[in-house]
Amino acid sequence: MDAQHLSKRLALVASFVPQGARLADIGSDHAYLPAALALAGKIKLAVAGEVVAGPYQNMVNEIQQNGLDGQIIPRLADGLAAVHPEDHVDTVVIAGMGGTLIADILERGQEQLAGVQRLILQPNVGEARLRAWLQAHRYQIMAERLLEEDGHIYEIIVAEPSLVPFRYSDYELEFGPLLLEEKGPVFTQKWRDYIQRQTAVLRQIEAAKQPPVAKVKQLQSAISLVKEALADD
Repeated sequence: MDAQHLSKRLALVASFVPQGARLADIGSDHAYLPAALALAGKIKLAVAGEVVAGPYQNMVNEIQQNGLDGQIIPRLADGLAAVHPEDHVDTVVIAGMGGTLIADILERGQEQLAGVQRLILQPNVGEARLRAWLQAHRYQIMAERLLEEDGHIYEIIVAEPSLVPFRYSDYELEFGPLLLEEKGPVFTQKWRDYIQRQTAVLRQIEAAKQPPVAKVKQLQSAISLVKEALADD
């Protein structure tokens, strides 16, 4: 993968970046995403943030090799501290991390989010935790997508600030309010795999001499909820 050939995951993330955006890509790694968008003429400017020196140097190299020094600004910084007021960032991408970590980055970077009009988030796990953060901070979920690539299923959440609070049920926070409407084969695959894994865990626990009752009930409840979501078409 490089800036000319994005993975399916990053290409789908890129598709939600508005034309003419001023982008911040947090945890940018090689800066493939902002570089691809800049080469395609889709963004005005990008800040590529990395907290680790090695990936930061990878970003610098990628930006220089593509002749994008004036359009992509690499910054070695923790989370949204990479964004400065003079950048006038209006779109933020945070992809390839756990949902809890993404929520923590957003929580710590609320000052930098003041002028941001769109969040494009791709949590690897912990999607419900991230949706709960968005709800608590008055963001409306505008789009959700699932895709499978190389044996992994990825979820993308696009959210925008709202003047009025949006309320989602626990059920919607878990499965995604828009994903529940669309479902489809990847949704089914993701949650069938979940049932399979949790059922295996449940059987192991139940086989113990003294199974922990609370844990058994918790797993049974979680499995039942997923079965309900799959059956509710």
